[in-house]
Amino acid sequence: MTLPYASRAALLTTGLLALAAATGAPLSAQGNPWARAGTERDALLRDVRFASGERLDTLRLHYTTLGRPETDASGTVRNAVLILHGTGGSGRGFLTPSYAGELFGPGQLLDSSRHYIILPDNIGHGSSSKPSDGLRAAFPRYTYDDMVAAQHRLLTEVLGVNHLRLVMGTSMGCMHAWVWGYTHPGFMDGLAPFACLPTAIAGRNRMFRTMAMDAIRTDPAWQGGRYAAQPPGLRTALMMLYLMGSAPLVQQAQAPTRDEADRVIRAYLDVRMRATDANDFLYQFDSSRDYDPSPHLARITAPALFVNSADDELNPPELGIAERLAAQMPTTRFVLLPITPETRGHGTHSLPTVWGGLLRDFLAGLPRR
Repeated sequence: MTLPYASRAALLTTGLLALAAATGAPLSAQGNPWARAGTERDALLRDVRFASGERLDTLRLHYTTLGRPETDASGTVRNAVLILHGTGGSGRGFLTPSYAGELFGPGQLLDSSRHYIILPDNIGHGSSSKPSDGLRAAFPRYTYDDMVAAQHRLLTEVLGVNHLRLVMGTSMGCMHAWVWGYTHPGFMDGLAPFACLPTAIAGRNRMFRTMAMDAIRTDPAWQGGRYAAQPPGLRTALMMLYLMGSAPLVQQAQAPTRDEADRVIRAYLDVRMRATDANDFLYQFDSSRDYDPSPHLARITAPALFVNSADDELNPPELGIAERLAAQMPTTRFVLLPITPETRGHGTHSLPTVWGGLLRDFLAGLPRR
């Protein structure tokens, strides 16, 4: 069945918003009432040492907050929610009608008049310190552990947050949530990791990352990171990212003809090429190289709502990994969302209209630790 043009246009808009959140694409502020929401600031973290042995005198960590922290009689912050973005994204990528408009508004699950919402741009992303600022390939080779350590310093040293109601993350942020769970097990009431696996990235997921990084590194125009213009290999890497981050059902509905399919993908890649730096891309994907929470699952004691979707090409359900690892964490509930016209593959992680009921039930039963 071919949808009417108006229906396809609405589906395309929703789908591209979800895909943008999944893959770090820039989002237009036009028609978005959340585009200027929150307070933006830069935290300057001094003497930052990385797992690689490298260091920076100063690391800039950009962040956005909505709401105000509230403490109990003991001085413990009780309403802070840390939300962590995916690879190539930024904290402000969550400020869209399809995400913030479903969660942060009056009476909603994470109403910002009652919650203190913290949206950092992680190392190498958004307006935080990154290779394209000037150091290029001399920028420290950060890891997920380094990124979580910087998030912790932002909370404790800059924002004065000593406890989190919830650590919520999508894709890379999902993986960061697991790292939070075992490195700071008493810091949060609960975890909500969406669209990842709590184990090392291997198999097809790692192959895709290797191919995407190799597409840049083997391009003569890359010049070891000293390029004058973005190397064409970056476009090839972005093609792979699009395919892995999207889903066949919604792509067919969005682009049911040859010409529409060509237009959609070319427009998407043109936008991404204007907004993406090859060194930043390489560092972002390389940062997952030593991620592996699986030996530490027994240390994750906070209740967790762990959600993946069946049409996620990055975390395909047939592997059975999520179920096996979730069974090792008694306080974790794993939910596999079935494929529906509303799911968006990997990008389903940014659609509260799909999983909001699960989060509502989770928060309703979440004890304060």
